[in-house]
Amino acid sequence: MALFSAVENSSRKIHVQVARQIARKILSGELNQNEKLPSEVELCHLFGISRTALRESTKLLSAKGLIESKPKVGTHIRPRHHWHFLDPQLLEWIQDLEDTQPFLAQFLGLRKAIEPEACALAAAHATVEQRKTLSVIFQKMTMAANGFDYEEWTFNDHLFHQTIFLSTGNQFYIPFSNILSTIFKQFIDHSAEGGRFCLEEHKAIYDAIMAGRSEDARTASRVLLNDNNQKLAQAVNH
Repeated sequence: MALFSAVENSSRKIHVQVARQIARKILSGELNQNEKLPSEVELCHLFGISRTALRESTKLLSAKGLIESKPKVGTHIRPRHHWHFLDPQLLEWIQDLEDTQPFLAQFLGLRKAIEPEACALAAAHATVEQRKTLSVIFQKMTMAANGFDYEEWTFNDHLFHQTIFLSTGNQFYIPFSNILSTIFKQFIDHSAEGGRFCLEEHKAIYDAIMAGRSEDARTASRVLLNDNNQKLAQAVNH
């Protein structure tokens, strides 16, 4: 079985298709850290592309910290600690993997680290308009949960947490609202399956933010992110 396959004509740029194929092999562990990639000539033959297109691909992968090319040495896969996990395109490629569970479990760990504080800050700093927005979103979440509408719940749950990040008054939280939106949506898709919407836990966060109670908002967020409320609890322990 060939390691790579020739790229097909599509609306995606050829060098992006190639980069995605290589990235998936790296992210899934099929290609190991520090492993050397085939030569330029071999890769061009495998993908059926020009050397120029291949170099555009390797440039893209290098920018994401996945590979490193050196003259007369070749191209090697960089150790995992160099990978830019918050890169939006890298997050999309992670979503393409057959087994996203380990990444989603680690994402829950990241949420536990930053989200309770974001909720506390939102309770203290959210503007009148941001509180109105949160109120409308929470009403829609309540209707979705009562009607067992998973699609509507997922959409509004994402907006709920996104609005909280935007309401912190701290510019450094904004990237988490934007960059993580792709994988965040998939995480909610996973955690909402099976009929558990965690409406009461979200209500506790909502009530605390609306009342300006920072400590209560922080505590309520921790309760929501407790392993018992998340479908991925078992994976988190690995």
